[in-house]
Amino acid sequence: MKTDIPSRTPPVSAVVRQPVPRVSSTALRSSRPPPVSFVLAFAAIYLIWGSTYLGIRVAIETMPPFAMAGARFLIAGAVLLAFLRFRGTPSPTARQWKINLVIGTFLMLGGNGLVVWAEQFVPSGLTALLIGVQPLFFVLTEWAWPGGSRPTATTGIALLLGFAGVAWLAAPWENSAQGGLSIAGVTAILGACVFWAFGSIYSRHARHDADPFLASSLQMLGGGAALAIAALVHGDFAGFALANVSARSWGAFIYLIGCGSLVGFSAFVWLIKHSTPARVSTYAYVNPIVAVFLGWLILREPITPRTVVSSILIIAAVVIVIVQKNKMAEKSA
Repeated sequence: MKTDIPSRTPPVSAVVRQPVPRVSSTALRSSRPPPVSFVLAFAAIYLIWGSTYLGIRVAIETMPPFAMAGARFLIAGAVLLAFLRFRGTPSPTARQWKINLVIGTFLMLGGNGLVVWAEQFVPSGLTALLIGVQPLFFVLTEWAWPGGSRPTATTGIALLLGFAGVAWLAAPWENSAQGGLSIAGVTAILGACVFWAFGSIYSRHARHDADPFLASSLQMLGGGAALAIAALVHGDFAGFALANVSARSWGAFIYLIGCGSLVGFSAFVWLIKHSTPARVSTYAYVNPIVAVFLGWLILREPITPRTVVSSILIIAAVVIVIVQKNKMAEKSA
């Protein structure tokens, strides 16, 4: 999210004449958050975000996909906005609502809703692996964006490597009995990557002056409303009864709201402020590993040689893309 730089700054001479305060090394150390804070925050974005694929799979065992996702984000967005207003955050402006509703529709409906729908047909761990190529779609979307930069040769090789991993994992030349994945499910997941990349990049360019937490609450509310409409169109409420939802699905639903949408995101925003982008971005290749392991441990989803080879190709591609991006950011800094 962009923030405005004050238009009026004091003249350089006035700044130079000001005495420079001396800050002791003890004071500098005391201003840095304790190491345990970083451990907990990284554990949140690694483990919680990595486990949300499992949570989605369990929730939609007895809940319709779009209705579940819509309720999740409407509740999480309302809780976050109410908390911010209680803490004194000003009411969002009409412009902030408008822009973040658009962003939320791309992120929550396109980016998350399609993933939830796809998990009816694709195991949670493999869904996370396919979503792991998200940074590759960011590269392509940024390149296609007006004024975007052309990927380097190294990044181009990483793109080929990553999509080769996706092709090998999906195995469209084989049917499900032979180990191939649902083509509709894989297509939906890759489509979700496109929506998420577009919505994220659009959010960088859209000027609305809302802080990340306020923007997130508005995006969840907007995306949740869009998902509710999709649920109606999809027929999620036809024959649905709350009494038929299992305790296991309710538990997963509550976990997705409290941990996935609120705790995980709060940890991410905190890390963006206190850590480096290079370190924070490591969640992109840790989450799929966590998701595959949890899917195997809890849902007994198989880990085949095809899964292992595809994981290596996809994660290697993501590592290359992120490292290249961080190097370019350091050079331009």
